[in-house]
Amino acid sequence: MGGPVQQAEETIRAVLIAGPTASGKSALAIEIARRFGGVVVNADSMQVYGDLRILSARPSEAEEAMVPHRLYGHVDGAVNYSAMRYATDVAALLPQLWGQGKLPVLVGGTGLYFKAVTEGFSAMPPVPEAVRAVFRARAETMATEALHAELADLDPVMGERLRPSDRMRVMRAIEVHLATGRSLASFQGEREPGPLDGLPLLRLFVSPEREQVRARIDQRFEVMMAEGALEEVARLRQRRLDPLLPIMRAHGVPGLIAYLDGALSLEDAIRRGQADTRAYAKRQVTWFRHQMTGWQAVAPEAALETALHALER
Repeated sequence: MGGPVQQAEETIRAVLIAGPTASGKSALAIEIARRFGGVVVNADSMQVYGDLRILSARPSEAEEAMVPHRLYGHVDGAVNYSAMRYATDVAALLPQLWGQGKLPVLVGGTGLYFKAVTEGFSAMPPVPEAVRAVFRARAETMATEALHAELADLDPVMGERLRPSDRMRVMRAIEVHLATGRSLASFQGEREPGPLDGLPLLRLFVSPEREQVRARIDQRFEVMMAEGALEEVARLRQRRLDPLLPIMRAHGVPGLIAYLDGALSLEDAIRRGQADTRAYAKRQVTWFRHQMTGWQAVAPEAALETALHALER
């Protein structure tokens, strides 16, 4: 079933499917793409990395063979991929899909990615690698609280906004100030429009029962371990990447690396990965409730029917 998709006399240009991890949203995206001649486009910040196919729960090869998939596993783990870069990649991809008569079906649990492509993103400046390398070499010997104190002296506005324990964001704010002489806050007020800004969209938030998600997360982590997640993390560990990179903080990675380093038992590493993922799923639900206006929350069992009703009008 292809061709234009109509809703309220407007052509829906893309379908956006969000939800907590392990909510079944990927299967929903595949089914919608299959029925409407669509392409599944990743909107998950860990599934962009080629290093973590198993632990990030990327679609399997069999699932990818069912319908076309884009922006999965296309980024190396050494790259600090961002929502802005994601929006840029989507902006380049959308005209190709529309030109082929394909319906983009964006699916994932990263709220900032969806905000970047719909509402736009702050025009953040690139930090020269030389500046970053010098600063990070110095920062390795500093406690997070000391870094926050440095930020407060350098950039009082961001020092006030950021928690003293948020090492990653504190470092980013310092790097931007060192590279530009301006507060990160000044750039946050300058926004670039997102590639889907102002277009008619179908936005669904798959919202299962909390206990259902918790059980599925725990079970899925066990399956990941059986499928080779530990070996995947062992290969990542051998790369000796910067521990502040997003991939090194993926759910399950810190605990499994601690096991490989002899600091945790395997059972404790698994429990840590499960607990971190459950906490993340809870944050996802809270974040979408407060940040993503205009989205329709649907139960998993009603999601496909809701989508079909909207897309077949």
